[in-house]
Formats: sequence, C-alpha cells, structure tokens
Amino acid sequence: MEPYKLLEKYYFTNSSTYSFLVTHSRAVAGLALRAAERVKHLNPDLQFIEEAALLHDIAIFKVNAPKIGCIGPMLYVEHGYLGRELLEQEGYPRHALVCERHVGCGLSAEDIRKYRLPLPERDMIPLSLEEKIICWADKFFSKVPHRLKEEKPLEAVREMVSNYGDEQLKRFDEWQAMFGQKL
Repeated sequence: MEPYKLLEKYYFTNSSTYSFLVTHSRAVAGLALRAAERVKHLNPDLQFIEEAALLHDIAIFKVNAPKIGCIGPMLYVEHGYLGRELLEQEGYPRHALVCERHVGCGLSAEDIRKYRLPLPERDMIPLSLEEKIICWADKFFSKVPHRLKEEKPLEAVREMVSNYGDEQLKRFDEWQAMFGQKL
C-alpha cells in the first residue's frame, strides 16, 4: 500500500486541494502515531494507522467545500462513506472502514435517522483500536486552510464534539482517557 500514490490517482499534486488534504492528513497521522505509542501494550498496527490516517479524507474531492478547493456535488458529511466506497474499489477494505467511521466520533444508524443525514442507514462507529485512534486524532485538527497544522486545545475539541450530543462527547472522552491526557 502506497497512500501517496493512491492520493495522486485522484488529485493533481500541484493543486491546493491536494496540499490541503496532505497537510491535514499528515497532522492527523502524526498525532495518531503518538497516541498509538501511549497504548503500545495493545499492539496497535502502526503502519496501518499511518496509511489509513493519510487516506481518511480521500473522498473530499467529491464534496462541495469551496473553501478547501472541493467543488463536487455531494455534502461534506458524505465524504466518509464515499471514501469507503472508493477504497473498497481500490482493494483496501480495512482502510475503507476508517474513512466511513471517522466522521464526528462515529455515527450510529439511529443518529443518521434522527438527524436525517444523507448517509446509508447503518452504524458508522469506529470499532477497531486503529479506527478509534485515527478518529480521535482527526478531531484535533481544523479544516481551516491556514490552521491545518495547529493542534486544537482539548477544551475546544470537547466543546465542538459536545455540539453533536452527549453520546459523541462520551465516546470522545473515553478515547481521550486512552490516547491523550487524562480528563
């Protein structure tokens, strides 16, 4: 698996979108790998974490997010399951699940129904250790182009996550206790 070659299949390397995607994904991968070191007794797959973190947002080119150079027809919330479909077609089903399950702190089928999200009605909650680590790490990095490398403070992340409900915050706090500093 060569994540950069896969990204280059879908993005022009000199585009602002590619630059945005790679900068964001490298930041997420770095934090995810540091978190994995904190739980090395659980034997996280470091190579997989790095690859999947680099690919977790691969489908943003399909969404309408002009501020980050994306002019596709889909809504941003859809980039997770679209990434799953793309990586499954490429033959990477395990990486594909990271794409689908990293949105928010994971979405349940009930969440999708309740909020009428334009997503397949199925559970999209991180299950594996590696999925949880990448999802957790992703929350610390903004999608604001000039702040891609800046790690958000924990309280800012918790406040953002809390906007999506108690279950999301509870899940994030559990991961924070495992992968970050204790609350």
